[in-house]
Amino acid sequence: MPAAPQPSHSPKIKGQRLPRGGSAVERWLTWLAMAGPIGLIPFGPGTWASLVAVLGWHAWVTHLHTNAGAAALMAAAIVFAAGVPAATAASRSLQASDPSGVVIDEIAGQLLAFTGAAPVAWPWAIAGLLFFRLFDITKPYPIRLLERLPGGWGIMADDILAGIYAAAALFALHLAVHSWLG
Repeated sequence: MPAAPQPSHSPKIKGQRLPRGGSAVERWLTWLAMAGPIGLIPFGPGTWASLVAVLGWHAWVTHLHTNAGAAALMAAAIVFAAGVPAATAASRSLQASDPSGVVIDEIAGQLLAFTGAAPVAWPWAIAGLLFFRLFDITKPYPIRLLERLPGGWGIMADDILAGIYAAAALFALHLAVHSWLG
């Protein structure tokens, strides 16, 4: 009688196991692209990554009393610079053009949503989260076109533009609220 298959202890992404092969650098880049265990969450990993980005940004600017927009822009630039090669490696190792578990793009885009003039307060943070997720999910023109870029560029670029759209929407909302309230 053949032996029963042994269960693998490697994490899964929606039924797909993470690759054990490849170089240590490629495995590390894949883990980075997945934001560690966040990309392994089986339901809505992009939304969870956005939420983590919001919480991290809010904690950073609240406790360090730094310029919120500059902090968001600096963090988004760093995440983007790391995200392109990480997403490229993850796409290659997971054998998918835009794996759902790759969430570094959501983190970069979500951070960009806070580069506008909205104050650091939870209602504005929640509005920024909602605007970003709206634009990231619906992908209005030309966001969807950016997905056609090769490798990590396509994975990252659409979320960057969604973050810019979210920043513009958050800024417009901030102006509207202040003009309405006087």
